[in-house]
Amino acid sequence: MNVLVKTILPWVTAALLAPAVAAADAYSVRDYGAKGDGRTDDTVAFQKALDTAGQAGGGVVLAPRGNYFFAGHLNVPAAVTLRGIWESVPSHVGIRDAGGDKPTDDGTTFLVTESAGQEEGPAFLTLRDNSTLKGVVLYYPRQDPAAEPQAYPWAIALRGKNPAVLAVELLNPYNGIDATHNERHLIRDVQGQPLRRGVLVDAIYDIGRIENVHFNPWWSQKPRLFQWQKEHGEAFVFGRSDWQYVFNTFCFGYHTGYKFIKSDTGVCNGNFLGIGADDCDTAVQVDDCAPMGLLISNGEFTSFHGADPTMVRVGPDNSGSVRFVNCAFWGPCNQVAAVTGRGTVGFGDCTFVQWDRKQEGRAAIQAEGGTLLVRGCEFRENKPQIEIGEAVRRAVIADNIFTGLPRITNHSQHPVVIGNNAADR
Repeated sequence: MNVLVKTILPWVTAALLAPAVAAADAYSVRDYGAKGDGRTDDTVAFQKALDTAGQAGGGVVLAPRGNYFFAGHLNVPAAVTLRGIWESVPSHVGIRDAGGDKPTDDGTTFLVTESAGQEEGPAFLTLRDNSTLKGVVLYYPRQDPAAEPQAYPWAIALRGKNPAVLAVELLNPYNGIDATHNERHLIRDVQGQPLRRGVLVDAIYDIGRIENVHFNPWWSQKPRLFQWQKEHGEAFVFGRSDWQYVFNTFCFGYHTGYKFIKSDTGVCNGNFLGIGADDCDTAVQVDDCAPMGLLISNGEFTSFHGADPTMVRVGPDNSGSVRFVNCAFWGPCNQVAAVTGRGTVGFGDCTFVQWDRKQEGRAAIQAEGGTLLVRGCEFRENKPQIEIGEAVRRAVIADNIFTGLPRITNHSQHPVVIGNNAADR
């Protein structure tokens, strides 16, 4: 045998046979009394395992395959990872419709029951400095898929520095992830159907990251529950966050897809790339944002249900800058964008496919205040394209492509530039 092969073979063999986590750093919840039978309360057993790992300075608490029932809540100490068996986020569609109360028998599932009917209260699971939740399913077995949902506290709360949620299925929580009052949170590879709120971000002074998070109504689309979600649900809510990074996120069937608010701590600015909202009454709502702005690129947005389906709403209190670049808007909505406030709203290299669903003569973009920029966009229907209200302070409408004749209405007495637009006729 080659000398080099003889030298490295023992090392390769040892690496292949070594466990993923060193035994000294791993703590199985089964060793602390957890049953995972879907009936026995495993709260105390889990907390003992977590505290033991925390007192040791950190480690991995393993939750093997099972349905773990919780009547209480959990706190994950600093530098501790609570891990199930999933390496990639699982998906369980129509579990209750299939005739069972258990979400799955093929992985690590947490059955959450504490504080039913009460939105206030501690989150089911709170992460601290450098702690992580990975590879589990969170399921609320007492939530009825055919009724208006019961309120519960947040499923997960992120606190401290660098908390992370990875490869987790939020199957049916009332409130999903409370990502407030922390630094550098990481939420990656999360799916499910949070019913009231998916993710709340606020009081973030050092960059937070949300990646590959998709919320779909796979647990229940039964009329009463789904209608409630359409009337009340908010998938992503952003208050104060200094340079939030959001990549490849999606939501379906909410009242509001992405909502930007002014909280007690301030407003949001950040980079939002490849985000999407389908069948939301309002896909993007900006109550207010930071002066340096929201940069929304490569987005896909549709709205076609509700009293006044609109892809983009910018409220009267907004003073920041909102920029949509290379985004697509479609679905038979009333209008693509309704813009008010004192800030700047821009659309560049965007595509607008459908609007004015009731044939009322509504323009795709309706601006009632602030500064409007529409450049290099394509309007694919022969309908009014842009309406500029009296309170608009400045506007540039240039280098766009129109289907049919240009139909731009300008009521502003302030500087407005309209030019270099190409029409069919």
